[in-house]
Amino acid sequence: MPRFPEAPKSVLVRAANRDRKQPDARLTAAKRRATRSGGVRREDLEGPHPSRVEGGPSGSDDYNDDRYDSNEHGTTNPDPTQPGPGQRWSTWRSVAKGQRGPEPLPDWLVTRDAALDTELGILKTGKEADAFLVERAVPPGADPASSDRTERCLLVAKRYRSLEHGQFQRGTEYTEGRRVRRTRDQRAMEDRKSAWGRAVSATQWADAEFVALRDAWSAGAPVPYPVQIDGTEVLMEFVGTEEVDDSGRTQPVAAPRLTRERPSDDLLESYWDQLTHGMSVLARLGLAHGDLSPYNILAHGERLVIIDLPQVVDLASNPFASEVLLRDCRTVCGWFTARGLDVDPDALFADLFAQAF
Repeated sequence: MPRFPEAPKSVLVRAANRDRKQPDARLTAAKRRATRSGGVRREDLEGPHPSRVEGGPSGSDDYNDDRYDSNEHGTTNPDPTQPGPGQRWSTWRSVAKGQRGPEPLPDWLVTRDAALDTELGILKTGKEADAFLVERAVPPGADPASSDRTERCLLVAKRYRSLEHGQFQRGTEYTEGRRVRRTRDQRAMEDRKSAWGRAVSATQWADAEFVALRDAWSAGAPVPYPVQIDGTEVLMEFVGTEEVDDSGRTQPVAAPRLTRERPSDDLLESYWDQLTHGMSVLARLGLAHGDLSPYNILAHGERLVIIDLPQVVDLASNPFASEVLLRDCRTVCGWFTARGLDVDPDALFADLFAQAF
């Protein structure tokens, strides 16, 4: 159901025609002056000052580019409460409620309209998506309702590429049995040569991961909290810590992959219990991870976190489900066995399959 009632088609057509017939008044005046004087003034064609763009916190969902030179415009201290290079307004309010994470919202999550999203750097590149570190923060004084301190949280922005820019290796083994809501989108996905088909396919992977994270989190699985989805971008909890470097600055440090860890015997057993609990939660939801390995599991201190869920497999409708689930079991059991824990992949598979059905 749309958030707002749709305008009649005739109204939309009239509005579109009006927009085409009435170009920006500032540019129209500039053209008239150019005709009279043979030139156009620079200020007629420049857009508004980047820190004074109308619209406020919901005015733009796109990251600003770096075309604005503060020295050229005579200032070296732009308004910190407005988006600068590499920043955008928080997109929390711009997405529908169904595209946000499950309630109750975690205490650490910043949802204020005055928050700015700042891209801090890239965490990981992949064949199908790239993961970026994003800080969502409300600067002091930006919101009268907030305190004097900066409200902030760190997020991971996972951005899926379209097929022509990515190397999608996940085939029908994963997508078999998935339901696409619109038949038009299903037909488009089957035609990967079309731009629309490639775009829909990229969106499908993002949507699949967000839904899997949302359902798994709500059911108690150890996964990152899914903050929101916007097109091909999934925002989720950053799993890691912040440490002070030699210069006294705080630096985010992502949790390591399980494959790098050499835990004690007690911690190894705890990790196994957490992992099998997460796999059980997925099984009871009728899902298998599909690509579970020590590379897709984070070891955040004593906490284990399962990540990378776009390829989740429906255990009921996917004909490859048994094969995929057994492969997951063998892969993770192999890692724990190599570190001295006596686990049986076939027994784990049988237990998970029984929970699913």
